[in-house]
Amino acid sequence: MSLTNAGAIANQSLGTIAAQINVVSRNIAGVHVSGYATKTALVSTASNGGVAVDGVARATNAALFQNSLQASATQAAAAALSSGFDQIDQALGLSSGSATDASSNRSPAALLSALKSALQSYSASPSDTTVAQSVLSSAKAVAQALNTADTTVQSLRAQADNDIASSVANINSILTQFQQVNSEIVAGVQTGRDVTSALDQRDALLKSLSSEIGVTTVTRANNDMVIYADGGATLFETAPRAVVFQATGAYTASTTGNAVYVDGVPVTGASASMSIQSGKLQGLTQLRDVIAPQYQSQLDETARGLIAAFAENDQTGLGAAAPGLFTYSGATFVPGASVAPGLAGRIIVNPNADPSQGGDLDRLRDGGVSDPTNAAYIYNTTGAAGFTNRINALVAAFSTTQSFDPSAGLGSSLSLTDFVTSSVGWFEAQRQQASDTESYQSTLLSQTTDALSNATGVNLDEQMSKMLDLENSYQASAKLISAIDAMYTALFQAI
Repeated sequence: MSLTNAGAIANQSLGTIAAQINVVSRNIAGVHVSGYATKTALVSTASNGGVAVDGVARATNAALFQNSLQASATQAAAAALSSGFDQIDQALGLSSGSATDASSNRSPAALLSALKSALQSYSASPSDTTVAQSVLSSAKAVAQALNTADTTVQSLRAQADNDIASSVANINSILTQFQQVNSEIVAGVQTGRDVTSALDQRDALLKSLSSEIGVTTVTRANNDMVIYADGGATLFETAPRAVVFQATGAYTASTTGNAVYVDGVPVTGASASMSIQSGKLQGLTQLRDVIAPQYQSQLDETARGLIAAFAENDQTGLGAAAPGLFTYSGATFVPGASVAPGLAGRIIVNPNADPSQGGDLDRLRDGGVSDPTNAAYIYNTTGAAGFTNRINALVAAFSTTQSFDPSAGLGSSLSLTDFVTSSVGWFEAQRQQASDTESYQSTLLSQTTDALSNATGVNLDEQMSKMLDLENSYQASAKLISAIDAMYTALFQAI
């Protein structure tokens, strides 16, 4: 081998080693960077026997990466649901104490139990004004609890609607950023540039996107990527597709939230042809459109059941039943056995039995709460102070079977007590399931992320060892060049 050829090889070696050191340095710098994938310099042998870096490869594991995207989307959906249940629980104290302990649990079930106890005490002392006042206070607490629950549920729906709008805005922002990075990758692949850092950035954007909406991807020529929502709608193909949502300002029990559209196709709501299956967006729409309305229906049926249980009947048998102790604004009749949207928010204690509003406490015992001017609705016609028939009938009404709307999800024929207890049980079961799902999915996401990191992330010990080897190789190549230089010097001196 000539000195010229040896010198050229040594120079190529120095350049190659310098390029490898640069790659290893990038790896060491990225050891604590989330989503950074290990880079490797691709070295090949040149025609003259030297070496050269042809490019930079990036550690990948497509299966693990797709699993991490799916785990991220599923966990985000579960977290949105669990958070919603927790907000209702904290506002109403549904899981505090036992379901029937009003001292620590302010749920309608617990307060209804307290009302029944107050009525039983009143039955034992029908002439005691203090006990009668306790019944009135308990009744007001039940009505107020239902009012509060109605407000809480609708506030939660409004908040979920606002969060959906934020999620949609975030999705559109991520897709816009994705277009820029994806275009950079395609152009870089076509011209042979190093695009590994851009690939890291693209994967990070996909991870962020998957937490908002479940996604699947397809990679085409030149590493061009297409993104689909997990329901099938196209989110990105060369350019981002428009994700559109019209927020609703305020919610009532009758309000139906708007759907989210991807490229003009509904992906949420009853009319969705390509329903999304996971992601924060899916969890929020499930909370807003399914879970909260279901609980609202149960609250409304509880209110209707209360009005029916405490209704007063025409003692002559000629008139219809009329709302008694529990009524609602503008009430003229007892609602039938079907959900009356928003009734839980409108139920009140009849002013005719409330002394603070000009009413008479004795009407709790005697009847005539519905209409004091109509004697047909008075049960205690003699005005006896020891009259208990009406009070005992009200106590019995708690366990008397009545009809409920099956759309509330708790059955169609139950007692009032069984219905409200079943509602608490339904809520707790749903809340526990959401919490367990979130916990499981969080663990799964952590494990999947760790597995992906182990497969593609930086091993610092390995990179430091490589750096030491490369430094030794660099020194060896430098010594070779020094030796060749000495030979040239000796040759020139000899000449």
